[in-house]
Amino acid sequence: MSYNLLSESIRKYIRDKRWESLRPIQAAAISKIISTDNNYILASRTASGKTEAAFLPILSKADFNSVGVQVLYISPLIALINDQFYRIEDLCKDLEISVTKWHGEAKKSLKTNLIKNPNGIVLITPESLEAMFVNAPYNVSTLFGNLKYIVIDEIHSFLGVDRGLQLMSILSRIQQVNKKKITTIGLSATIGDDNYIEAKRLTGDIDSTKILLDRAKKETEAKFKYFNNSGAELSLNLLKDLYKETSTNKVLIFPNSRGRTEEVAVKLRKISDRVNGHKFYYSHHSSVDKEIRESVEHFAKNNERFNFCISCTSTLELGIDIGTVDKIVQIDSTHSVSSLVQRIGRSGRREGEKSIVNLYATDKWSLLQSLACWNLYKSEFLEPISTAQKPFDILLHQLLSVVKQLSGCPRTELCKRIRLNPTFKEITEKEINNLVDEFIELNYLEKVDRELILGIEGENIVNSREFYSVFKTEPNFKVIHSGRKIGDIPFSPQIRIDENILLAAKIWKIKDIDFKGSKIIVIPARDGKKPKFFGGGGNIHKRIREEMLSILKSNDKYSELDDSSSDIIAEMRHDFKGFAINDFKFDCPIVEKEGKLLIYTFTGSKINKSLSFLLSLTGIEPSFDDHNSSFELVIDKSIFKNLVQEINEKYGQINDYIIAELKENESLIGFSKWGEYLPLAYQAEIVKERYYDFENAIDLINNINLIETE
Repeated sequence: MSYNLLSESIRKYIRDKRWESLRPIQAAAISKIISTDNNYILASRTASGKTEAAFLPILSKADFNSVGVQVLYISPLIALINDQFYRIEDLCKDLEISVTKWHGEAKKSLKTNLIKNPNGIVLITPESLEAMFVNAPYNVSTLFGNLKYIVIDEIHSFLGVDRGLQLMSILSRIQQVNKKKITTIGLSATIGDDNYIEAKRLTGDIDSTKILLDRAKKETEAKFKYFNNSGAELSLNLLKDLYKETSTNKVLIFPNSRGRTEEVAVKLRKISDRVNGHKFYYSHHSSVDKEIRESVEHFAKNNERFNFCISCTSTLELGIDIGTVDKIVQIDSTHSVSSLVQRIGRSGRREGEKSIVNLYATDKWSLLQSLACWNLYKSEFLEPISTAQKPFDILLHQLLSVVKQLSGCPRTELCKRIRLNPTFKEITEKEINNLVDEFIELNYLEKVDRELILGIEGENIVNSREFYSVFKTEPNFKVIHSGRKIGDIPFSPQIRIDENILLAAKIWKIKDIDFKGSKIIVIPARDGKKPKFFGGGGNIHKRIREEMLSILKSNDKYSELDDSSSDIIAEMRHDFKGFAINDFKFDCPIVEKEGKLLIYTFTGSKINKSLSFLLSLTGIEPSFDDHNSSFELVIDKSIFKNLVQEINEKYGQINDYIIAELKENESLIGFSKWGEYLPLAYQAEIVKERYYDFENAIDLINNINLIETE
């Protein structure tokens, strides 16, 4: 029995908490972690006790009398660290094990004390680890030279993104200062079967990383509603219905932008005021000031009596504990099934409760996509994740970081460290050496005798506060009222004196703008306009689009749809009724009219972007709409075969065309924070691998069947 494998002090903790039994993931993790030194990925639904599943056996097995920090907990969010700190501290309070938060907002005195007496458990973000390597590398050895365990929370949030590559490299660098193997435990509620290999790869040791999976799912009740939105703002009918659905519950509402998030919070509060409803309406997103966000989280977690409504973005998608939530609302479709899973998991967290989700749509294509995501959620599909094989931009970043860490080193030593780092496994020794030569030429590195040190340009890069992260942050203006910071908003044409903005679920009038100090002075206003927050939508996976077409060509009934939603799906099915679709991957409906060819590809966003780029190389400027996955070409269908042949010819020189495009349009590499520092040829490789999907685009164009109505 797993319980008996635990130390007596941990068993006492469980008895004192009056747990009736261990959760399935906890029982499995305890027996495996205590009896082996393997790495493990603990995959189970939200609120299934994964944190305890990792820490109960670790606290039983690790020797906390040993010198140095024994457990390093890595989180994607500072807010999650602050939240988990109390949970882990509660586990450790009777064990005389110290728990220390280490991030930019943590007390400096606690960090100083830890350096003087390294011990216990440290909670940290990847960026704080990077800063430690750059600014105080001796602290890495002092603190983590005898590290036994690394716990990565919300590990799925690091998969397939630059931040995950940075973390993988940092984990390798920590391992290099240790003489013994460090055991890594990853925690996630959202890893699909196709993504286990990516989670294993992040640990740096695929072969010794095992998956512990609890497939138990909570019952989920979904309700779809459709309200056509012709204007920029949400319709009054939708808002009235949304108020009725949420006013008597504890609710999280997920719109798909910060601007919409503010609009929902403000307008629901207005309706509530008119009908004497509750006043607990909040907004929660990255532009809202940290203290305000934390006060919202604290209220939601500790409030038992009052209903509340938090309109939020992905800031509340991850595992921050905000207590009991009765219902989730999604306004317009999520960009991924994974995101839908995370959001649904925020409700029904108590044992025996079911998750309840209301899905609103404001246009027909969003409704169809939302229904497709729901179908795939029920079938347990999650988007496969692809990690960059040759992340030259992260290599640049980590090369500079390592040189700074070592205060210079021989070239052979630098290259050796990179080759031993699994993050850069697919980058050849020749490519590493070529890049080092390029970086010397660009003055990122400088050769002094037999050593490489940071060059002038390299020093400028590394000494910037922006160096510790590999994701971009937009320049913001601080919004100030009566000397108190309300939040930050990106500059936009709407930022003018006497204009109104929405922020922190309130309406503010701009009284003054300090452009030099990037400050906006505001006072409360009576009404407001939705702020123009920037940011594009996410990439839609091709499987979602295939499911959308499948829905259009089926006669399935969906009890989750209200009458309006059912009518819209019926209308769309009628529009596509005449197309005989047999292969949902390659059969594409087309409409030919007045010399124009409208093609519905029903494929992924990255494939569509690739097709658009390839078509433009032929001299045709396609009118491309990824929202409904369609292309409008001013050509006759009869010349399409010739077009396919020309596209294949152009594809043979795709690198040259991407380099030419990068010269004309630097923003093409804008998704990569450090990519712009690379020579163009390497920028092109990154763009080709991470922004486009030419391989699947060529596969589609060579096998496409253009289907006309019968």
